[in-house]
Amino acid sequence: MNINLRKDSRKLHRWGSILIALPFLIVLLSGIFLQVKKEFDWIQPSSQTGSSVGASVSFDNVLTIAQSIPELDADKWTDIDRLDVRPDDGIIKIRGTNGWEAQIDSHTGEVLQVAQRRSDIIEAIHDGSWFHDKAKLWIFLPSAVVVAILWLTGIYLFFYPYFAKWQNRKKLKERKLKRRKKKKQQKKELVNSD
Repeated sequence: MNINLRKDSRKLHRWGSILIALPFLIVLLSGIFLQVKKEFDWIQPSSQTGSSVGASVSFDNVLTIAQSIPELDADKWTDIDRLDVRPDDGIIKIRGTNGWEAQIDSHTGEVLQVAQRRSDIIEAIHDGSWFHDKAKLWIFLPSAVVVAILWLTGIYLFFYPYFAKWQNRKKLKERKLKRRKKKKQQKKELVNSD
């Protein structure tokens, strides 16, 4: 088996790039949206501020408030994905399983904001689970491994010419040194023969 690291790295880099082009593009674009999610309310609603620090609303009251918000479509606790209690801001974020979020004052129970939260969908697209449960492990994970290999081959292909030039300079210096030694030796022999 003849292995040519430079040639094989180029092939691996070229075909690996084609193989992961679509999954990598999806991860890249969704990652851009996730990087700016707090800058755009369309992606993730901005956090409101409650009346005071701490929390005094009971969870029973939180469910009652959630039931009164039509967008959440929450009749029972299983319709609520999670609660995000932020005592420093004086709010409780109620995330419905349908992608909507309500922010309430953690003392008065007043509804401060109701908005759709798209960052969770974008995260699911980013990790591949939005497409199918197995896409995360069978498409996006192998794509990540291929990206790591592309990184390695890319680094190799980038630095190889510099390394080759360095090796050539080193060999050239050694040749020049050998020639000089050979000339000196020949001169010594000429001097000794006279």
